[in-house]
Amino acid sequence: MRYIRTALFAPGINQKVMTKALTASVDAVILDLEDSVPIHMKAQAREMVKQTILEAHQNKNDQQPYIMVRVNAADTGMLEDDIEQICVAGLGMVFIPKAEHVVDIQKASQQIDTLELSRGIRDIAIGLQIESALGVYHCYDLLKCSPRVQLSSLGTAQDGDLQNSLGCGWSVDGPEMLYARSKVLLDSRAAGNVTPIDGVFADLQDEAGLFAESSLSAKLGYVGRTIIHPKQIELVEKAYGIAPSVLDYYEQVVREFEVAEKDGVAAITIAGKLVDYAMYRQAKRMLSQVKP
Repeated sequence: MRYIRTALFAPGINQKVMTKALTASVDAVILDLEDSVPIHMKAQAREMVKQTILEAHQNKNDQQPYIMVRVNAADTGMLEDDIEQICVAGLGMVFIPKAEHVVDIQKASQQIDTLELSRGIRDIAIGLQIESALGVYHCYDLLKCSPRVQLSSLGTAQDGDLQNSLGCGWSVDGPEMLYARSKVLLDSRAAGNVTPIDGVFADLQDEAGLFAESSLSAKLGYVGRTIIHPKQIELVEKAYGIAPSVLDYYEQVVREFEVAEKDGVAAITIAGKLVDYAMYRQAKRMLSQVKP
């Protein structure tokens, strides 16, 4: 799976928007079958999303965003039909909303196993949207229940499902959701091969709020977030990015520590700071987050 800093939603019932999203300068596009699609149009949207994925795969290029599809939640009874339709060549990830129960994720993973085998495709990942108190509570088990699970996304939107489930308030500085954000981040890191991204910021007019909340999220350890409009790309990239001066420092750490290690030294000082194996590993981790 590619590194994801920006993941742009596109309604699965709007061909023009889906096509345009696939040309945007984002890391991933989320073709949506869930909340942006009226219930009576789900079947039509599935077919549109399927054809969009196949066409994108046929015309694939190095700049094309990673393709995810947000399906409908397990409790809607539509998840199995969604997966059946959209698991085709070119799909990168099935993005499951309102994840709460391990058995649902395992069932989805097993269905993908079968479809990959029968259709000659492979490497379809699963991403989980954590959008309820129960989902936060069960998060680690959900993330570990299948090797296909490679991404978590916390539903932090104002007036969204998680806020409703928690019964809490909402603010840009985020104390109301700090525990949920921290737990999902912790569970994602503890699970291992899981990329943690934050949820949408719903107010398209509040650019200062978007940047402030994204900066807080980045400090906690999230690597990016889902977005709902291309106008949010630049600020999100900036908030989750790494300043050139910081990159220079970490490059110096790696370079000088590796020289010292060859000389039999594992503790040095750089810019007045102690650098040993722990700091070296942190520097390597930070450099690994630089987008190609």
